[in-house]
Amino acid sequence: MDQVLGQVLRNAVWERLDLLTELADRADAPSLVSVARSELPRLAEGWRAMLQAHEPDERGDCPTCSTRWHRCKAPCSVWQVAHEHLVAGGLAPQAVSTGQHTAIRTVRRVPGQVRRAERPSPAETTGRHALVTPRPVTA
Repeated sequence: MDQVLGQVLRNAVWERLDLLTELADRADAPSLVSVARSELPRLAEGWRAMLQAHEPDERGDCPTCSTRWHRCKAPCSVWQVAHEHLVAGGLAPQAVSTGQHTAIRTVRRVPGQVRRAERPSPAETTGRHALVTPRPVTA
């Protein structure tokens, strides 16, 4: 039952994010201003709440990402993603030098997120998040 509830919650969040993205892509200017005024404070507060849960403890470990057997040093992946998307402008592809070759690194979506006409990310195909069942891709 917990898995079903979790999937319902995840789907609702993905659908809300899809709606906001669609509004940003297609809405006229007055609608965008209205959406920005209502949604940006909510999104900022959501980021704050999530980041507060991942604040390092007195040992410099993330209490949310750490387990009894494995300590996760700060900054954890949540803080790294927050910095990439909110500060460093991580939405644009970045050139990454790999020695002989220069590759373009694109933004990775959160595991479990499958959008229309997209292929699953490497994290989704490796089974790293086995409890997340991706939604069927529809055209």
